[in-house]
Formats: sequence, C-alpha cells, structure tokens
Amino acid sequence: MNAQPIPTDLNTPSPAEAPPPGCTWVGDRLYMTDTKGRLVPRSSVKAIDLLQDETVRKIMAFAEDLSAQVARFRQHTLQDIGDLIGLLAQEYGVVRGGVKGNITLMTVDGLMKVDLAVADRIVFGPELQQAKALVDECLMEWSADSNAALQTIVQSAFNVDRQGYVSPAALFSLLRHDIADPRWKRAMDAIRDSIRPVGTKEYVRFYRRGGPSEAWQAVTINVAVA
Repeated sequence: MNAQPIPTDLNTPSPAEAPPPGCTWVGDRLYMTDTKGRLVPRSSVKAIDLLQDETVRKIMAFAEDLSAQVARFRQHTLQDIGDLIGLLAQEYGVVRGGVKGNITLMTVDGLMKVDLAVADRIVFGPELQQAKALVDECLMEWSADSNAALQTIVQSAFNVDRQGYVSPAALFSLLRHDIADPRWKRAMDAIRDSIRPVGTKEYVRFYRRGGPSEAWQAVTINVAVA
C-alpha cells in the first residue's frame, strides 16, 4: 500500500468556531502551546507535527475512555465479589478464602473462573541499608573464591529502579540462601526487620477453558493497575 502524501492545507476554522483541540484563539489567529509552554502560531507548525498532534489526541481520547471503563469494571467486579462473600458469611458464618482473602469463584460447569488475590504492599525501612553494608562486607571477603552467580544475585537485589524502589522478590530471594557467615545472617535479619506493610492490593484475573480437562486460558484484562 502506497503512503498518502502529508496534506499541507489543513483546515483552519474561523474565530467564530471553537478552536481545534490543543489550540486557542488569540484575536483572529490560532495558537498552540509548545513544549516550553510558549504560544506559537498554528500556521507556523509543520503539517507533519499537526498530524502527529491530531493522531495522539485521537488515540488518547479512546485510551482515556477505555481506562475509565476498565476502572469502573474493576470497581463493579470487586463489589460483586464482596457481595457474594457477604452472603457466604451470612450463610455459614465464615469467609470463603485464605487468610489473605484469596478467592477463586467458578461456574457450575467448571469452564470459567475468577481469581481474586489480595497481596500485601510493602516498603523497606532504613534497616535495608545496614543489610547492604553487611552483604558488601561479605562480598569483599568472598570475592576471591565465592560463587560468581551468587554475587550477581546479591548485587542486583539491592539495585533500585528509576522510581527509587528495590524489588521485593529479588530481596526475598536472598533469604532462601543458607549461608553460615554471621554477617550474612545479620544481614538477612536486617532485611526481615526492614519490611514495612503499607496496605494491600487486590488483583482480579479471569480464566476460561473449553473442557474440564483442558488448560485454563487467561482472559487478558489488566485491571490490576486501573
């Protein structure tokens, strides 16, 4: 398919009409705001940049509508599950699920299910810096003959991402190593002491399958971050 040429005669409304998205009237001329917050005449903006602006705004309008739909869907789903749990509690005097509130609901034919997982949200306190100092001592002493793979795992566990957070999973992986060095044991105790629960996060996942003996297939809706 041949690409269409970029139009150079984009429609410009009159001052009596509402300005296009991203534009504003100043007298009888249309202006747009650039990345430095300055007003620039729309007529001086390249046609390809105007088309890019229009395309992004069109996509974003759909994306924001869809995001709002997903957020409402998540809210309604949690409410429906909560209502069912309330009925079960009323009927049996107990809440269905594990100690964290993890729940699996399934259709009678066993072909569809909804999983609700409730996970702790945690941050790490200042003890983590002490743990890192102890681990660094171990690594410096072990460097001559220690396992290189273990060193890589240890060093990556304390790396922070762009938001300044460390990976809980990476840190917890260190706790599985049974190392006799007293400094290592103190470091692991410091990691455990650094854990600060700050709330919970609910994750809802949806699955279906063609028959009772078939594998579950996820119905992909990313509601966890809506």
